[in-house]
Amino acid sequence: MLVPRTLKSRLDLPVKRVGLAVGGAVLAASTAFAALPGAAQAAQVTPADRAPAPAAEAGPLTYGLDVSHYQPTYDWADSSAQFGIIKATEGTDFVDSSFARHWRELGKKGIVRGAYHFAHPGNDAVSEAKHFLSVVNSQPAKAGDLLVLDLESADGQSVDEVNAWAKTWLGYVKEKTGITPMFYSGWNFADTYGKGLSEYPLWVAHYSKARGQVSPPADWKSWTIHQYTDSPIDQNVSALTVNQLRDLGRRTA
Repeated sequence: MLVPRTLKSRLDLPVKRVGLAVGGAVLAASTAFAALPGAAQAAQVTPADRAPAPAAEAGPLTYGLDVSHYQPTYDWADSSAQFGIIKATEGTDFVDSSFARHWRELGKKGIVRGAYHFAHPGNDAVSEAKHFLSVVNSQPAKAGDLLVLDLESADGQSVDEVNAWAKTWLGYVKEKTGITPMFYSGWNFADTYGKGLSEYPLWVAHYSKARGQVSPPADWKSWTIHQYTDSPIDQNVSALTVNQLRDLGRRTA
């Protein structure tokens, strides 16, 4: 999801993804399981006195990928990923051009799949949530499908405003679907803007930490997914098993 940034490359972004107005080179898809170092701001060093989340040590890590229109032809059939999360929407009207294909291919693959929305807190939160749900609900659903808010830009809003925006978006999606959405952000951004969001499972980007060796920011006591590199494609591990991940998603199709 993260490619070299252009207009959105401000210091307040922790980042892994590019907004709809941003261009960039398409990253080559890969299923490599190696933890390669990334260079995004999400990788800034966490306080040294914070230990890795205990959940990461509980058992084997579950490997997964996330993609968008920057990997339009990624071959899920030949992938070693055990879960895949794909960009669906952004803002109030943008629909990712590869969403339908990736959603369909993940359905054929049979692994855990999820859809994410790239947020712009300068817009109305409910309008963005409605847009996301309209696009996701237009596709066939399966039990276990995950829903995710990707929040990594303040859009010039204050910490309190961004935090309230996130609570509104997440609460609306939960109310309408019965699913507790996952919250994605870079470590530093989540630590600043994510207070009071610990009821939502955390997907955190931190590229300077080895996979699975990241501490939870803000109020979270544990993390659910760690995005540990964007090279050559966004790679993640979850502290949960495949079945535990599915339990976070839709109850029925």
